[in-house]
Amino acid sequence: QVQLVESGGGLVQPGGSLRLSCAASGIILDMGWYRQAPGKQRELVATITSGGAANYADSVKGRFTIARDNANNTVWLQMNSLKPEDTAVYYCKVITKPRATEPYTYQYWGQGTQVTVSS
Repeated sequence: QVQLVESGGGLVQPGGSLRLSCAASGIILDMGWYRQAPGKQRELVATITSGGAANYADSVKGRFTIARDNANNTVWLQMNSLKPEDTAVYYCKVITKPRATEPYTYQYWGQGTQVTVSS
């Protein structure tokens, strides 16, 4: 069973920065970050494949950077130039499989970490 441990959330002023981290276990394929604001649907923020190919939501391009350390099964989200509309609970997501020979994949979510951007 994959366990995800998130950290790095907090309260910052507009224009500030935060760095989120997520440590996972198992054979990890894709990793990513999603967020959900009150009354809104959960949305994709950024994803990264095992090969390092990154994808970002248009709303965060140029401000956020996703990276991963495959040796430690860790993914980071560096968030710069934060805006009030970035306020949400951020969730780490991983796609994994129990063994290399396993034909099926599974997805797991972290517990979520609150990011609040306010003056």
